[in-house]
Amino acid sequence: MIIMLNGAFGVGKTTVAQALLKKVDNSMIYDPETIGMMLRNIIPEEVQLKEAKSDDFQDLKLWTELTVETAARLITRYNINLIVPMTIRNPNYFQYIFNGLNKWDETIYAFCLTASKDTIVTRLFNRGEEEGAWCFHQTDSCIDAFERYPLGELISTEYLSIPAIMEEITLRIRLKEQSK
Repeated sequence: MIIMLNGAFGVGKTTVAQALLKKVDNSMIYDPETIGMMLRNIIPEEVQLKEAKSDDFQDLKLWTELTVETAARLITRYNINLIVPMTIRNPNYFQYIFNGLNKWDETIYAFCLTASKDTIVTRLFNRGEEEGAWCFHQTDSCIDAFERYPLGELISTEYLSIPAIMEEITLRIRLKEQSK
């Protein structure tokens, strides 16, 4: 099983992923951001600038490819369920990763956690982010993308506790399983 948790920085993906890790047997958290950071560290800056003009490692073609390939290797090597927190606002990248992961595990669920801009900004400050940090600059484009594109089933985290979000995810998974 693969559970994708998409959403803006500060919406609660990592906290929900940690809670899911305790509930989903034989699981691990696989964060595609680590693939991006690796690429940012090894690809020469001049090459990055040609391919990722926005300074976003997601624009590096290798990022989507390695995100899927690494997940596939984790699944086949360890026979493990993946919980995948991520911030993907480009529908093409999302679809590529979703389709790629679906080839390796047909039991895949994609959720998009949402909240208002005020809530996201407050959460970012509460976790220690400094004003002007990159994650703040992404908030508007994330909110816009998640309203415009199907980047996972929407779940508002605005007024929900982590246990309530977990309950909502569990219910949606159970309903999908029953409808098969």
